[in-house]
Amino acid sequence: MGETADIIITNGILLTMDPSRPRAEALAVSGGRIIAVGDAEEIAGLAGPRTRTVDARGATVLPGFNEAHIHIFPGSVALDQLSLAGVSGEAELRARVRDFDTEHPGLDLLVGKACDYTILGEGRALDRHVLDAILPDRPLLLVAPDHHTAWANTAALKAAGLLEGRALPPGNEIVMGEDGLAAGELREPAAFGPVEAMGPTGGREGAGLGTGADPVPAPDAAQRETDLAALRKGLAHLAAHGITSFQNMDGNAYQLELLSELERRGELTCRARVPFHFVPEMEIEALEQASGMAARYASPRIASGTVKLFIDGVLDGWTALMAEDYADRPGWRGEPRFEEARFHAIIAEADRRGLQVAVHAIGDRAVNMVLDGFEKARAANGPRDSRHRVEHIEVALVSDIPRFAELGVIASVQPPHPPGQAGLPLEPTLSRIGKARWPLAYPWAALRAAGAEMLFASDWPVSPVDPLAGVAAAMTREKWDDDQPDNRQTLLQALEGYTLAGAKAEFREHEKGRLAPGFLADIVVLDDDLEAADAEEFPEIRPVLTICDGAVTYVDEEAF
Repeated sequence: MGETADIIITNGILLTMDPSRPRAEALAVSGGRIIAVGDAEEIAGLAGPRTRTVDARGATVLPGFNEAHIHIFPGSVALDQLSLAGVSGEAELRARVRDFDTEHPGLDLLVGKACDYTILGEGRALDRHVLDAILPDRPLLLVAPDHHTAWANTAALKAAGLLEGRALPPGNEIVMGEDGLAAGELREPAAFGPVEAMGPTGGREGAGLGTGADPVPAPDAAQRETDLAALRKGLAHLAAHGITSFQNMDGNAYQLELLSELERRGELTCRARVPFHFVPEMEIEALEQASGMAARYASPRIASGTVKLFIDGVLDGWTALMAEDYADRPGWRGEPRFEEARFHAIIAEADRRGLQVAVHAIGDRAVNMVLDGFEKARAANGPRDSRHRVEHIEVALVSDIPRFAELGVIASVQPPHPPGQAGLPLEPTLSRIGKARWPLAYPWAALRAAGAEMLFASDWPVSPVDPLAGVAAAMTREKWDDDQPDNRQTLLQALEGYTLAGAKAEFREHEKGRLAPGFLADIVVLDDDLEAADAEEFPEIRPVLTICDGAVTYVDEEAF
């Protein structure tokens, strides 16, 4: 063992995700790679005069978390916006909004994130009149936790030119009131995007999600610095949670340019994969841009190569696409974002180009339509290791569960999302789904039993980005009734979902997602032993050291 280590982590409980050596006490890092994993005495022999030795003090050491479904730019910007997570009732909402308004007098638009659909209580909906009573003189936009519905006051609707309605693409809606004016509820990004554009970033953070194109007009130098500062803060937030890789689920060339600029400045603290977002307004020829992004960005730190699409919306806004009527809205099943034949043609062309496809599909008919598209692409282009993905899968048909394994499709699910998890209310989601469909709602157990490849993620900023909170949610999921299957995951299943499974989704399981010799030095050291703690305690367990590519990206100085 002649090589000297740059960093040694010792006296830890290493959960390696490596079947050849599932557990160890110590590891050594040199030149951005793990050079040895073993017992403490063995690894100590690799120390030299300049080696940094980290005593893990009996705590868990893991491969760096791979956050495989987030929205980095909106999440970064949201760190400076009002959070309404946990707020309940009109009085508390009014107090939080008015306090934020007083503390931030210069904003053109006040944005509140994580606003529950039932924030006013059961049976009472938000509208512009409620928001006018809270904040009449400044544009106000409240955004639901799922980021698919927002509510605006009259000042915001007027300023954005939405008060009298506007034609929108399918699947998007400005809810109109009996007075012929917008009621204040805006469903899906095309509806509330014009309001977001009034914010301090001009809505640039939403371009990759809303249009898939670069911001218009093109940002000037000062605006780019504003956006770089936001991303820098967001990346630091990820590193503080032990995240060493993220896979974005919205995208445009602009975000890749910003991340590349941070890399040039030595400030990129996480590995990034950013897709091309294909929206319904695009022609199929736009996939040439996706191929161009994949060719240009293919480094160990920044990559593209994925095409992201949305086929439906969300359950709570009745915009998810269902195979049968919504339980609480007879005669309505939602509508797809794309016409089916065109959607399948887009998937087939992306597949022909060798691109990975990831599709947001929440309703059971949406999931079915996506799997049909992947099956038709395989028939047209021949089978390959495509690792296409379905994102969310909140309701499924029993006949579609085995198709994931049959087609080699990854099931990308979010443990904090089921109703009742991570502080989310049960309603209105359970009523939208209907009790008859509960057994196949968020069907993690069925997918795993059928042999599907599953990864776990947060969908930040829809849910907090903390992977340990996600692990806890995966392990503690409660049934809604006694007839439901047990969807709880084991600790190792949940940890693999946030590490090795994410690496597989990037085609990089040969060098990421494990603590093993030759693998990239992406590592997180926690402040406690996960195996000795109750899952309910996991959100209180914190990373004390994060290493990405052999460099320390976060350290809790008080821990050492």
